[in-house]
Amino acid sequence: MKKLLIALLATAFVGTAFAEAETKQVCHDKLDKAGKPVKKADGSVAQDCKMIKVHKKLEGNDTVPAKK
Repeated sequence: MKKLLIALLATAFVGTAFAEAETKQVCHDKLDKAGKPVKKADGSVAQDCKMIKVHKKLEGNDTVPAKK
């Protein structure tokens, strides 16, 4: 019984240890082999878009020691 209780508590704490990151969409213009932008049928520039994770940057008060 104790082992079952310990297993349940361990799984509860493991799930809360990871923080979720925010996601944001980043788009870049598509380029052909010559480096020119690729146009769509309506004349606008085609884009490659993907979702990336943005993590919170932690700032510390300590400075990095100089190399000797």
